[in-house]
Amino acid sequence: MGRKGGFPGGGMGNMGAMMKQAQKMQVELARAQEEIKDMTFEASAGGGMVKAVAQGDNSLVSLTIDPEAVDPEDVEMLQDMITAAVNEALRGVAELGAQRINAATGGMSIPGLM
Repeated sequence: MGRKGGFPGGGMGNMGAMMKQAQKMQVELARAQEEIKDMTFEASAGGGMVKAVAQGDNSLVSLTIDPEAVDPEDVEMLQDMITAAVNEALRGVAELGAQRINAATGGMSIPGLM
């Protein structure tokens, strides 16, 4: 005899279970996205002379510059250290966010996330 319902492997019961699973994942993703906004990552450059802290919404929270890093004769080096610290902080917080999303999706790749 043939199966009824048109869905292989168990009919509408499996479809209902899949919908519940999708709803659960959606709730977990929303929770993860809220947590990511509050995540921070600190990075430094120049042996700790410049420190940057970025937040999960890709904003720079703080920037600390050791007074010894300020050399009027070499402003370019200070600019490079600032750029390096900020970029590393932003990369770090993006990685933390990607890890959290990965945990929420169970490793499933969903287009448009992170």
